[in-house]
Amino acid sequence: MPNAQSQPNVLCCGIGEYTTGFVGTGASKSDKKVGVVGLTMFDLRRRGLLGKDISMVGTNGDKFDGIRNHLTQNIENKYRDMDTTFTAYPEPGKRDPEAYKAAIDKLKPGDAITIFTPDTTHFPIAVYAMKRKIHVLVTKPAVKTLKDHLELARIAKEEGVLCFVEHHKRFDPAYADARDKAREDLGDLSYFYAYMSQPKTQLETFKAWAGRDSDISYYLSSHHVDILDWYIQERAVPTRVMANGALGIANAEPFNCPPETEDNITLLVDYAILDAKTQQPLAHRRATGVFTASWAAPTGAGVHSEQHFHYVGTKGELKLNQSRRGYSCVREEGAGAGNTDFNPFYMKYAPDADGYFDGQTGYGYRSLELFIRACTEINSGRRDAQSYTGKLPTIHDTVATTAILEAGRRSLDEKRPINIKKQGDAWTLV
Repeated sequence: MPNAQSQPNVLCCGIGEYTTGFVGTGASKSDKKVGVVGLTMFDLRRRGLLGKDISMVGTNGDKFDGIRNHLTQNIENKYRDMDTTFTAYPEPGKRDPEAYKAAIDKLKPGDAITIFTPDTTHFPIAVYAMKRKIHVLVTKPAVKTLKDHLELARIAKEEGVLCFVEHHKRFDPAYADARDKAREDLGDLSYFYAYMSQPKTQLETFKAWAGRDSDISYYLSSHHVDILDWYIQERAVPTRVMANGALGIANAEPFNCPPETEDNITLLVDYAILDAKTQQPLAHRRATGVFTASWAAPTGAGVHSEQHFHYVGTKGELKLNQSRRGYSCVREEGAGAGNTDFNPFYMKYAPDADGYFDGQTGYGYRSLELFIRACTEINSGRRDAQSYTGKLPTIHDTVATTAILEAGRRSLDEKRPINIKKQGDAWTLV
């Protein structure tokens, strides 16, 4: 067991669905009814892999009574020896969009934060933390612009801290195995198509920021854009993005998002194939990637997220359906009545035979545990933060993903293709 002094205490920034499972006045209606981040951190503390102090910060201190009741009822009362105590910021009766500063100021160098907040807030929170020698895990998209991404990479390197982008699909055993096959047997990339959606009811959950602070491409296509980038690392690079979007659901009754809010966005991406020795683009070699994301899909599909991809290489192909793993259930009654397809590889919420939480093998859990273990290794002096580059989805390994997503947004706004230029470690959009 690692030295307790090396183990970070953790601050969870953002207290919504992904952290606590609590939205509005009760549990989320999605597949994350008890959240992911908070539950994982409480279990890591129970297992002795985390410091004793867990804190959470939002912008409205009046939400924490409801959150504590929710966590007690759905986690403490469900799992054996699970302690859900945490320190809350801001205090009841206060609203403070910068409460994260006071919360981070209570941490010590080597502690860690998780950032699951609106996309536009990721950058200032991460900068504030890293400049105080705090390790950072940030949800995807890490940031919305290439400029901000490169700045986070610079600060992380300068401060010697880990900045980990929570691309949990890299830890899905099927996605990881498919990567090995793609790189070993299937030749160079030729074509890639990915689709990912959530039902239009999610627009109720996201209506405070949907179309204002971010779009569906940033929110969902960030998953598969990163997956392809991971598959083709040092073999191909993106060179141009053209985007298109559909309108008419999110901006209408009953959701009333801003008029320009796209229902779905498709990115068409050109990739240059690289010479294995020189890492320079090969003449007359090009591949295509197509990424479609929607948050206006029909309800009743049987899954919370439709998601699949088709990878075509020069010597073979892969097809992977992440949402339908051949595990379906039909209920006649209750909130989940009807047919449901389950993905047990993400998070397992049922307790084990002795009553303990039993979801440690889920890739949603594993991505968070690997971050905490890496922080502990760095704090102990056994490794440095830069040693995780190329091994985990760090801010240094995910530049291409942000470049593509920003290029897609700019293509929609400017109604033209956006070129991506890479020379050495320098990236630009033109």
